[in-house]
Amino acid sequence: MMSSYRNHPINDYASVVDPDTQFIDVRQPTEVVDGSMPTASNIPLDQLADRLAELDPTQRTVVLCRSGGRSAQAAHFLAGAGFVDVVNLTGGILEFSEGAQR
Repeated sequence: MMSSYRNHPINDYASVVDPDTQFIDVRQPTEVVDGSMPTASNIPLDQLADRLAELDPTQRTVVLCRSGGRSAQAAHFLAGAGFVDVVNLTGGILEFSEGAQR
């Protein structure tokens, strides 16, 4: 069976992130210095394949990026690698920042 992931709006991230969630920001470190989400770990998309051993495929894994494109690629990759519960936060940190400023 082909694994899949689901999309979830970033401004409702709290409903999919709990203390057991692996929360991954796939942006480059130079982007993350401008701000990220609470509890998110930085594993850039171009390092994800090499750093899979740091993650538990049986735990929920939530991914985000700047606008949702790279996190969708990461979610697709993780689902294909056998991760059982993968969530892509759509809209990325840009949309989250806009929501926080409203």
